[in-house]
Amino acid sequence: MSIQSYTTTFSVDRTPAEVFAAVNDVRGWWSEDVEGCTDEVGAEFVFEVKGVHYSKIRVTQLVPGEKVVWRVLDAHMTFVEDATEWEDTEIRFEISEREGATEVRFTHVGLLPEIECYDACSNAWALYVGGSLRSLIVTGEGQPSSNPDEARYQERQHAG
Repeated sequence: MSIQSYTTTFSVDRTPAEVFAAVNDVRGWWSEDVEGCTDEVGAEFVFEVKGVHYSKIRVTQLVPGEKVVWRVLDAHMTFVEDATEWEDTEIRFEISEREGATEVRFTHVGLLPEIECYDACSNAWALYVGGSLRSLIVTGEGQPSSNPDEARYQERQHAG
């Protein structure tokens, strides 16, 4: 039996084109603070939760209505011993029509059960992909994270 990378699948009553557009709206479902272009092949963007997780990601494949693939170029996580566990992993969104609905199959290739961040990272993906991305597709509103440090800084600036 081979060990599988983290995968989750869901179906929605939307077209593959609508799903593809939502996946590429990374700020709408993952993090409002993503820096860089997320919807052009070869483009690079950064996901960061200050002091916790940094990932630099390249868009490697975009097939409209079918597939989005990213490669993690650089990663640093402060909550695991091997801070670079995500480095050189691949994040895939495969979109297909199934029985009158659109299925989204998300796989983080290289996020394996034996690595330290698996539980925390797979739980986070379940929330972002199965919760926030799905909500963005169905309702037009996702629940992306926003940088809490920046929010606290802004609150302090306005309070005093």
